[in-house]
Amino acid sequence: MKTSTDHILTTHVGSLPRPDAVVAQLLRKERGETVDQGEFDAVMREGVAAIVSHQVALGLDVVSDGETAKISYATYIKDRYTGFETEGEVSPKPHLDLREHPDFVKRMAAFTGPRTARRPCCGAAITLRDRAPLTADIANLKAALPTDGSASGFLNAASPGVVSAFLPNRHYPTHEAYIEALAEALRHEYEAITAAGLTLQVDCPDLAMARHTGFQDLSEAEFLARAALHVEALNHALAKVPREQVRIHICWGNYEGPHDHDIPVERILPIVLKAKAQAILFEGANPRHEHEWTVWRDTKLPDDLILVPGVIDSCSNYVEHPELIAQRIERYTAIVGRERVIAGSDCGFGTFAGYGKVDAGIAWKKLAALCEGARIASRRLGLDHPSGRP
Repeated sequence: MKTSTDHILTTHVGSLPRPDAVVAQLLRKERGETVDQGEFDAVMREGVAAIVSHQVALGLDVVSDGETAKISYATYIKDRYTGFETEGEVSPKPHLDLREHPDFVKRMAAFTGPRTARRPCCGAAITLRDRAPLTADIANLKAALPTDGSASGFLNAASPGVVSAFLPNRHYPTHEAYIEALAEALRHEYEAITAAGLTLQVDCPDLAMARHTGFQDLSEAEFLARAALHVEALNHALAKVPREQVRIHICWGNYEGPHDHDIPVERILPIVLKAKAQAILFEGANPRHEHEWTVWRDTKLPDDLILVPGVIDSCSNYVEHPELIAQRIERYTAIVGRERVIAGSDCGFGTFAGYGKVDAGIAWKKLAALCEGARIASRRLGLDHPSGRP
């Protein structure tokens, strides 16, 4: 994992606004329309190059491919693995915090448009079907990274648990068996990404968001037991992956809503800390979770754990003032030290292709503010930001 002694590093959660040409290709594929593979590959390659170039130009230190070629961070696996060809589509229950506000839900749907990602069930055994998409993701990101080492790269992959929350099991005899099968399948992605010299980010909203979404019918005790099972399965899948190449992301759902059913971070943190990861990305900027920095302060953390708090919100079109961002960063450097904090975002800005609350241009402005806030914090902490960076 990239660290620095001369400035506060910056990153984000992974997904970024996709170019229109990319979205058009992804939607054609998602609707089952004929897609020219050569054209698809070229559009994705060009999209990644542009997105990486933009991140580097802003001054981000740890950059991604923007999840360019994925329809969404969790459901993309249906296109890479067998077992999800069943015709049974999922009609998810309303989030617990939204059930009492149907009019709000209708207004938000009218504003943002429908989500486009299909959510089939698992109806057969899960096996690797196509290595090509991941191979292309790795190649496209590595080709786009700057050759001077000014930025390093990470790629996202779904956790076994979040896949189970989005694509329910209709095949395996138990949830435990389903999670085990997912862990065995996803091991391929984890090992391939890290073998390529990239940092692996495993997305784990199942450890927080799923409490009031996919697993809302469980009691809190049952949910916590399930979360522990998911971490155990994830660690099994990461058995051959160096811990220092792994970061995980937890969140309570990248949507604007009451969030008054979000499980508090202190309930899940003991479980989250058992994951085989050197860094944890988490929400630290939105109005529902910003106060939880004190929980991280008051928790005994591993001596080498890197904190990647969200210091910009991913659901609001407000552009945070760089001074506020610097203040948020300094809260966490006071907890673990300035070398163990990387400034990040609460969540992604392109969770589903073609869907997003934050305007694309404003998302990039927010990331620019993130970089400026990190520079302010670096100066106040007595660090000299390297010359030549924006």
